[in-house]
Amino acid sequence: MSAEANQRVNGVDESADGEDVSKPVAKKVAKHDSGAADLEKVTDFEEEREISSQDLLGAITMIGDKRSKETAERVARMNELAKVVINKEDVELIIKEMEIPRSTAELKLRECAGNVVDALIALTD
Repeated sequence: MSAEANQRVNGVDESADGEDVSKPVAKKVAKHDSGAADLEKVTDFEEEREISSQDLLGAITMIGDKRSKETAERVARMNELAKVVINKEDVELIIKEMEIPRSTAELKLRECAGNVVDALIALTD
């Protein structure tokens, strides 16, 4: 019998004559068999809880307080910026050079304390 005459049938080597040529065939070992049992125990069930109206009211109140605080801070900042004196020529220069709306140009110029060079640099960054 030649080696070419041997064939592999169902994991067993057989010769062309149908004789068994006994060679041990290694079986593939599953790597993660131990985890399969653990996965069967896992479910997506979560116990439902009731949400009380007090919890909802507390959350809504907290959100409302945060919004009102942010609004108050924004108004205070705008009031501080309104006190800054700016030149109309500077505003016109920024509008012309940067091609932006007047409100944006005035705001940026006020944020930069009326310094037109700083405002232009801030707008290009």
